Amino acid sequence: MKATLHWKENMTFFGMPDSGFPVQLDADSYFGGTNNGVRPMEMIALGLAGCTAMDVLSILQKKRQNATGFEVRLDAPRSADHPKVFTSAVINYVVMGRNVDEAAVLRAMELSFTK
Repeated sequence: MKATLHWKENMTFFGMPDSGFPVQLDADSYFGGTNNGVRPMEMIALGLAGCTAMDVLSILQKKRQNATGFEVRLDAPRSADHPKVFTSAVINYVVMGRNVDEAAVLRAMELSFTK
């Protein structure tokens, strides 16, 4: 996988991953940005949520679970001091549908965590 970031101005960058879908990154004005794009740590949080969401939903579909709605909510606080790393992450899954088996959802989550 490759990705390229091109600096535009201030702290604004234009990112292009292999998939070809552009992303604009920026910082808050306090850090020299113009508040005109996604923050890099937000991208990491979205990546984590997106990876597990796609895993769990794919597994549920293979198990023929009739999910009609699916949401992943991530709460990942950061340290107060630099580097402001994530200190923990809590992931909540909201699965809506008809006759969705709770055991199937729990197993899909377990597989996403361990595989």
